Amino acid sequence: MTKKRIFVTGASGCIGHYLSEALIQETDHELFLLVRNPEKLKVDTQVRPGVNVLQGDMQEIRHFADLLKTIDVAVLIATAWGGAGTFDINVVKTLELLNYLDPAICEQVIYFSTASVLDSKNQPLKEAGELGTDYIRSKYDCLQKISKLAIAPKITEVFPTLVLGGDSNKPYSHITPGIPEITKYIDYIRFFQADGSFHFIHARDIATVVRYFIDNPPQENESRQLVLGQAPLTANQAIEEVCAYLGKKIYFGIPLSFSLANLLIVLFRIRMAAWDRFCMNYRHFTYQKYVNPDSFGLPNYCATVSDVLRISGVQNYQ
Repeated sequence: MTKKRIFVTGASGCIGHYLSEALIQETDHELFLLVRNPEKLKVDTQVRPGVNVLQGDMQEIRHFADLLKTIDVAVLIATAWGGAGTFDINVVKTLELLNYLDPAICEQVIYFSTASVLDSKNQPLKEAGELGTDYIRSKYDCLQKISKLAIAPKITEVFPTLVLGGDSNKPYSHITPGIPEITKYIDYIRFFQADGSFHFIHARDIATVVRYFIDNPPQENESRQLVLGQAPLTANQAIEEVCAYLGKKIYFGIPLSFSLANLLIVLFRIRMAAWDRFCMNYRHFTYQKYVNPDSFGLPNYCATVSDVLRISGVQNYQ
C-alpha cells in the first residue's frame, strides 16, 4: 500500500481519538494530527515514526497552508458545536482549509457532516437549514458550498448518525454517558410504545470505515455521500432489546400519542426550540442508504443494542 501524507483535524475528539489510534497502530502513513491542546490527545504518538502532532486550531488554519498543499488525504472531523464561532469554524475556516489543498496532489478529502442535514432519501433536508441549531445550520450551509470548490470531485462526505463511543482514554460522545441512566428507568419505559426510528454507530466503527476509504477511495461510479450507521431500529425494537438484555418482561404497551405530547407542551407552556419541535414531529431519522463496517466485509464492533449496553458497562441479566 502506498504511503500517504494524511492531515486530520479534530484528532483529540471522540471520533478523532479512534481514528488516530487506528491510523497510528495499523498503518505506516505519515500523519499530521491537528489539536488545540496536545495534552488532550491520549493516544501513544511515539509508538512509531511519522506521527506529527500539530498544535493549532481551525481559526488559525492559514498557518498550515504550506503543509496542506502537500497533503494526499485530509480528514476533516473538527467542528464547533455551538456559540459565536460556529459558522466561522464550520463554514468559513473549513472552506479556507479546502482551498489550501492542491487538487493535483490531494487524492481525497473525507469531510464530516451530520446525518441530521439529510432526509430519508439521503437528500438535503431543507428544515435543517431553516430550523436547525447553529451547528446543524452551519453543516447544511457548508454542504451547499463545498460542491463549488476546485477540490469538490475529491471530497467524500460522511454523515454520522447517533454517535457512541469513549472510554477511560478517549472522550465520550454526547449521548454515551446517558445510556446506563436509561436502564435505571426501564421498569417504566418498557410499558410505553413510541412511533420513531433511528440509526446509531460507534466511533470505532466510524474509524474502521474511514480508514478503509483512506486506502480505497470511491471510484467514479460510486457514491461520495455516505451515511454512517448500523441497521435502523424502531424505538419499540430498542426498548424490546434493552428489556431482553436486562431480563425484563413486557406485558403490555401504552402508545404514546404525539398529539397528546403537543397538547401538554401548550398546556404547560413548555418552551421548545423550533428544531426540537420539528424532530419530535418528524420522528423517523432513518435513511435509504447507509454503510457500516459490514458493508465492506470488515469487523463490526458495535452492531446491536446488546453491544451498546455491554460496551457501556451495563450488566447482562439474561
